[in-house]
Amino acid sequence: MVEGLVKALVENPDEVVIKPIEGDNAVVLEIQVNPEDTGKVIGKKGRMINALRTIARAATGDSDKKVLMELI
Repeated sequence: MVEGLVKALVENPDEVVIKPIEGDNAVVLEIQVNPEDTGKVIGKKGRMINALRTIARAATGDSDKKVLMELI
């Protein structure tokens, strides 16, 4: 789901790579985009990346795992 949202934001959707890394209490989503698209994913004052984090957390439902995002 996050991949589809990120691809909709960027100019180069074919260069979006999302790598999930699962731990005991958290899932880290490493998001890699074209350097020109980094600002679009972050958004003004980080609003876009925070919205993506909120959506990812809501998608986990009642799971006790945290969802973290890192933009690489």
